[in-house]
Amino acid sequence: MQVLSEQELERRKDREELMKLGINPYPAEAFPINVTAEDIHRNYENRKTDYKDIMIAGRLMSRRIMGSASFGEIQDATGRLQFYIRRDDICPSEDPTLYNTVFKKLLGIGDFLGLKGYIFTTQTGEISLHVTEMKVLSKSVKPLPIVKRDEEGNVHDGFTDPEMRYRQRYVDLTVNPEVKDTFVTRSKIISQMRRYFDDHGWLEVETPILQAVHGGAAARPFETHHNTLDMPLFLRIANELYLKRLIVGGFDGVYEFGKMFRNEGMDRTHNPEFTSMEIYVAYKDYIWMMEMVEELIEQVCEKIHGKTEIQVGDKKIEFAGPYRRLTMYDSIKEYAGIDVSQLDETGLRAVCKQLAIEVDDTMGRGKLIDEIFGAKVEANLIQPTYITDYPIEMTPLAKKHRTEPGLVERFELFVNGKEIANAYTELNDPIDQRERFEEQLKLAARGDDEAMAMDDDFLRALEYGMPPTSGLGIGIDRLTMLLTNKTTIQEVLFFPQMRPEKKAVEMTEEEKIIFELLKVDSPADLADLKSKAGLSGKKWDVAMKGLTGKGVAIVTKEADSITVALAD
Repeated sequence: MQVLSEQELERRKDREELMKLGINPYPAEAFPINVTAEDIHRNYENRKTDYKDIMIAGRLMSRRIMGSASFGEIQDATGRLQFYIRRDDICPSEDPTLYNTVFKKLLGIGDFLGLKGYIFTTQTGEISLHVTEMKVLSKSVKPLPIVKRDEEGNVHDGFTDPEMRYRQRYVDLTVNPEVKDTFVTRSKIISQMRRYFDDHGWLEVETPILQAVHGGAAARPFETHHNTLDMPLFLRIANELYLKRLIVGGFDGVYEFGKMFRNEGMDRTHNPEFTSMEIYVAYKDYIWMMEMVEELIEQVCEKIHGKTEIQVGDKKIEFAGPYRRLTMYDSIKEYAGIDVSQLDETGLRAVCKQLAIEVDDTMGRGKLIDEIFGAKVEANLIQPTYITDYPIEMTPLAKKHRTEPGLVERFELFVNGKEIANAYTELNDPIDQRERFEEQLKLAARGDDEAMAMDDDFLRALEYGMPPTSGLGIGIDRLTMLLTNKTTIQEVLFFPQMRPEKKAVEMTEEEKIIFELLKVDSPADLADLKSKAGLSGKKWDVAMKGLTGKGVAIVTKEADSITVALAD
């Protein structure tokens, strides 16, 4: 049962009163907006004659009632606008109800209004709307948090609790308008990337989210079941194998922005549902891809910030290329002081033990190297750095290195200690690819739930022939974190995954009695409780019924003390 606060009950009464007055608090007809708050603030001083008959809509965010006239603020998607409203202007007849009753008494902060009027400048120089007509567009029956800002712009009583903000993003966006800037920037990042790819003639495509075989990355998938086909399906962990099929099919360049799903842990940089961009271009290799990524990110930074050096936390990061290039083995040697290039699995386990890195028996050579790299190298890679030439065991979908046995042609781009992009010279030898998949099956048999599955249809596609190709994946969420100077992935997702919301449980009457008894400080305070519970004497038995789950509570009053004993 929904428990309503006093304010919520009052707002529901106001809703009913509006209806009694013949005002529909949720009208169906459109309200013809012809201007925004941002447009007014930007252009009014230079085009005053254009703002004599305007219509604007948004939330009522504040008001100062002063008798027969009032000031208020309305907030639309672009910002806030002060308005001035008079009883005689919106109530031209003898009936003052619209102002005296509706505006002053039945409307509240958060209600949506449609306003018509003209723009003027107040004596204090503030651009404002003089209202001539007002229409109720939507009645809010739950009050918004009141965020106060002083003249210097400092926020007081802010809606700042992270869990509340992420769980109720709709409130966060309303009372913390600056949060919108992050998501506008995110949209611009994607738009600029898309424009860059389109200008090069590469085709945006869509590939399946539900897949019969999970592949394209080392990750644990979410599994579901298709009733009609009576078969298991997986939410994709990557779209790589389908995009490569399209290169086989004759496209020279394809890319996709899409949601990926990995049934793994959650932290400041991981969410089980995330956005990735993957692109594959025929007749290219990973060296070409490094140069392309530098040009792409530099252009995105210029578009968003007007420069390539930006502030990220307490660091300044330069996104103009070229970026430093460091092999995987050399990076471990530089930052951990250990040469792992010639070590087998046993030797790597000894290194992990020496470095106090936790590993388990399911991890093969590739994962052990990855654990060492993650523990000792990643945090040091602040300026954009390409880590290149990975051990073959770590990357079953990349082509063997052209000059270095045991390695593959792969790079990852790290910035501020986090991976932002991953790219290969793609493996297009179907025999080699099948052998790599078979090695993955062996790891799966050892208990590695992130090992790749055998994808026979993908292998069949490779057997028809795939041209030399380079592929790239960029994590959109992490790139957005960098370019908006945010420290957690939840700040750049509208609706991050959250634990179920805890609901308040209503106590039974017996539980309420015990709860009150435990708060009693003196014998005199017991009189009302005794009467309510029908209790007498110095000793009472009251059923706990779920409060403790341990049966009967014996609440005993002795002199000036109260004790509670639980009977099994």
